Amino acid sequence: MAAAPAFVPLEEYLQSSYSPDAEYIDGQVVERESAMGENDHSAWSDAICAWFRAQAKEAGIRVRPEFRVQVEAYCFLVPDVTLLDRNRPIEPYATHPPIAVIEVLSPGDSLTKMMKKGGRYEKMGIRTILVIDTEGPAYRFREGRLEPLAERSFAIEGSKARFDLDEIAKLVD
Repeated sequence: MAAAPAFVPLEEYLQSSYSPDAEYIDGQVVERESAMGENDHSAWSDAICAWFRAQAKEAGIRVRPEFRVQVEAYCFLVPDVTLLDRNRPIEPYATHPPIAVIEVLSPGDSLTKMMKKGGRYEKMGIRTILVIDTEGPAYRFREGRLEPLAERSFAIEGSKARFDLDEIAKLVD
C-alpha cells in the first residue's frame, strides 16, 4: 500500500524551489505532469511566450512562463504561460487573476486533471483559459466546459493582446 502524501506547510512550499516547479494543492506538493523537457511541449511553450512578448508592452501585459498562481488560499497552480496585467504591481506569485493562462498538454495530462485546473482558474476569475494540444486542436475552458476553439485568432479579454494559433504555430521551431 502506498504511503499517503506528506502534508507540507504553505510557507515551506513558498520558500522551496522545484525543478520543474511543482503545484501546491491543499497541503500537498504535486509534481506537474509537465513534459517541459520534451521537444514539442518546450517548443510550443516557447512559441507562445515569444508571440505574446512581441506585443507585451503595447498590449499592456507581462508574459511569465511557469509562474505560480494562487488560485485559492491553499492552492497554487503553475500554468505553462501566464499573462499578467502590466498595470498591476509585480508580485512574487500571482494573487490577482491573471489576464490569461495557457496550458500546453503533456502526454501525462488527463482530461479530468485539466477540468479540475480549469475550474480552479475560472473560480479565481481568470477569463481566458486556453489548453493547447501539441498534436491536435486548441481548447478554451469556459463555464465549466473544455471546448475546441471556435476562432483561431481573437483578442484576449482585458488587454490589447491577440491570440493567433496559426501565427504561434509558425514560431514553433
